[in-house]
Amino acid sequence: MDEKFIRDRLSRLREEKQVSERKMSLDLGHSTSYIRSITSGRSLPSMGEFLYICEYLNITPMEFFNEEKATTLLQQKAIDSIYSMSEEDLMLLTGFIDRLNASRRQK
Repeated sequence: MDEKFIRDRLSRLREEKQVSERKMSLDLGHSTSYIRSITSGRSLPSMGEFLYICEYLNITPMEFFNEEKATTLLQQKAIDSIYSMSEEDLMLLTGFIDRLNASRRQK
């Protein structure tokens, strides 16, 4: 993993969130070119700033670096919703997911 990965991953996650580099920079309390300086390779965020960026993107640091199976923002929203579900609702949801997967395999 290298600086290019960090630049590319940040760009992709920002684009998925549909926010401009300028807006994200300002939302994080920096100058308008802060995110651009990271994605262009001119600088890297400090550890504290990296944690703020992850929080802004609504992901964990582990998810940021997970190259094998990236979680989209929509998937993360679904995962977050699962945490507040009752056991009964979770059983129904997993049954529904199993049914969808089975019907896809039959096609």
